[in-house]
Amino acid sequence: MTSPFDLLVAGEINPDLILSDPNLAVRFGQHEALVETATMTVGSSAVIFACGAARLGLRVAFVGVVGDDLFGRYMLESMVARGVDVGNVIVDSAQQTGLSVILSRGEDRAILTHAGAIGALRAADIPDDLLRQARHLHVTSYFLQDALRPDLPELFARARSLDLSTSLDTNWDPQERWVGVAQTLAETTVVLPNDAEALALTGQTDVAGAARALAGTVDVVAVKQGKAGALAVAGEELATASALVMDVEDTVGAGDTFDAGFIYGFLRGWEIQACLRLGIACGSLSTRCPGGIKGQPSLSEAQQALAHHGPH
Repeated sequence: MTSPFDLLVAGEINPDLILSDPNLAVRFGQHEALVETATMTVGSSAVIFACGAARLGLRVAFVGVVGDDLFGRYMLESMVARGVDVGNVIVDSAQQTGLSVILSRGEDRAILTHAGAIGALRAADIPDDLLRQARHLHVTSYFLQDALRPDLPELFARARSLDLSTSLDTNWDPQERWVGVAQTLAETTVVLPNDAEALALTGQTDVAGAARALAGTVDVVAVKQGKAGALAVAGEELATASALVMDVEDTVGAGDTFDAGFIYGFLRGWEIQACLRLGIACGSLSTRCPGGIKGQPSLSEAQQALAHHGPH
């Protein structure tokens, strides 16, 4: 029987308030600085990924926790508008929806996050009946998922026992300890770190070595390298792809949109080189607009960009 969803995304839900200026500088002592633009937009790695995947044409369901508040309603309405099913999102009046304030200089940024309900989702909130409705389970922001993290290996094991593939984008560890991931990786099909995260997770000194080290545990590794492109390892195969040349508005959500493109190809059974190139196209194109979702491409837009960019 065909699953109603290609993807089930489990994770955090919060909006982003993006303050952007190429010369942005912040000083305490009651100094006021003016910025060129201010944008309220869909935030959180998990939601940006889900919106990117839905934009490509995948059927996406989401499970997470929000408060019964303005930010929570904004996020749910925005996700529905982007084609993401939110029927399993938990609205908890005892929680406050999280918020990230992003200070962006274009290609660099700082992020201030109020956690709120970001870490409230539990593995028990994701029953087998929900897992059975999807082909693939994706989780992001491992180190922010306080309630989910201890039981994530068991959740991924349950998913795999029900014939779902799994993927994990750890994102950065705010405490920079990088502990406790190994058990989850043992149940992970695809891991999607950036270069700094891959090095921190493995203790390696070069990105290719880090990818090969991670590939000893998972089936597929895709490492994002910003302007340098990305590389992927599956078994003995190593693939690389260069980034598309773009006029970058900002890089918020580019890695999550790369993930959406890569997982689209993975679920279609593509070779890792093709998955990597679609991920690169999606991530690169997302930087053309402020915020994480406005610049996300459709499948045809991404393919046209790749045709123009040429084979790499």
